[in-house]
Amino acid sequence: MYSSITQDIQVTVEPEFVPERSDAEQATFFWAYTVEIANQGDQTVQLTARHWRIMDGNGRTEEVLGTGVVGEQPVLKPGESFRYTSGCPLSTPSGIMTGTYRMVAENGEVFEAEIPVFSLDSPYVVRVLN
Repeated sequence: MYSSITQDIQVTVEPEFVPERSDAEQATFFWAYTVEIANQGDQTVQLTARHWRIMDGNGRTEEVLGTGVVGEQPVLKPGESFRYTSGCPLSTPSGIMTGTYRMVAENGEVFEAEIPVFSLDSPYVVRVLN
């Protein structure tokens, strides 16, 4: 698991390689990732947008911007959390993801909650130790 906290918003990510949706011969590798967003503060917040940066094993970067997550803009009262699962295909057997969620607090403050950098590793990754 990977975790970060920004202004009392904890974002935890757990990636998992999905072999049944992957085909190494076709250079198709797929991961599911489960995200939990927890409000550890004393104000209600709403997640309004996402910004993902996805880098494959060759260094090619893709940015994904959008409203909310999985079709929702969850509102989190103090102590509440929201959990969802999504997926990411790559043409390389490894990569990394990171990003931010735009949050709006009940007092009108807008801030970016960091999504921790997390690794996408498949069984097809060749590791070289020096």
